[in-house]
Amino acid sequence: MAASTAVTELHPKTILSFNQSPDILFDRSINPFVGCEHGCIYCFARPSHAYHDLSPGLDFETKLFAKPDAARLLRETLARRRYRPRPIAMGTNTDPYQPIESRYRITREILEICLETRHPVTITTKSDRVLRDLDLLVQLAERQLVAVALSVTTQDPRLSGLLEPRASSPAKRMAALARLVQEGVPAHCSVAPVIPAITDCFMEEILQQAGDAGVKSAGWIALRLPHEVAPLFREWLSVHFPDRGDKVMSIVRSMRGGRDNDPRFISRMRPRGVWAELFRSRFRIARKRAGMGRPRFELDCSQFRRPQDGVQMQLI
Repeated sequence: MAASTAVTELHPKTILSFNQSPDILFDRSINPFVGCEHGCIYCFARPSHAYHDLSPGLDFETKLFAKPDAARLLRETLARRRYRPRPIAMGTNTDPYQPIESRYRITREILEICLETRHPVTITTKSDRVLRDLDLLVQLAERQLVAVALSVTTQDPRLSGLLEPRASSPAKRMAALARLVQEGVPAHCSVAPVIPAITDCFMEEILQQAGDAGVKSAGWIALRLPHEVAPLFREWLSVHFPDRGDKVMSIVRSMRGGRDNDPRFISRMRPRGVWAELFRSRFRIARKRAGMGRPRFELDCSQFRRPQDGVQMQLI
């Protein structure tokens, strides 16, 4: 029996988070939710739930937080005279299209503000619910203001159900990528995370299907196991893959300098060693064969206009 989900509303004073990390391509982000209903066992954001005195395990999946004031706070931020636009990243910590978005519609409200103010935004998700906002995404795309990445881990629905129990099926994610391309929305396929001896065998198939759907760019991210994620993942392996758990972790450590996780800037995003080079070579060849390249989304910051005082502009 699936665990029930409880949602608590948060009312922060600010909504944009800024970072100066040298290995991340964005400098600001919005997370409408804390915790994630998708329940991906490998999620690197799980340890953040400890800030709320909750567990990175089941609590992260079932005791969620929503920020219903997000759009209002964003409007206030964008209205400040000193604010200078750069793309806002969504989906960097927890998924903006997890199931509770259907009720709260916070992500949609944020996209409405971005369209109103002509502010660029990027989205990363594991859900085909992104298509519910296709009307806004098309308008943003027409103005070169949006790019959407769908993360696909495997093509096996059973394995996906074990890894990502409440995320959209792989087939639905692929269909969503195809629809975004069809409607002119810049779409990117992220093969993430690549889990050695569990999901890496699907790499070529994922890329070929994405290429057949018209997707023009793709990237990959190796499995990361920070803090409490490592023991949670080990436990998951012992339950679902007891025959190869030791092999999986041995390969992970070989790519992370002998540890379960490498927390250092730059190297945390670029695994090393023989296995890492093998995955990197396989990915490069498969991406080229599928007719795709590296992501090169050029979003336009020059159209930005500050929101009107307390009045939403007509979305035209």
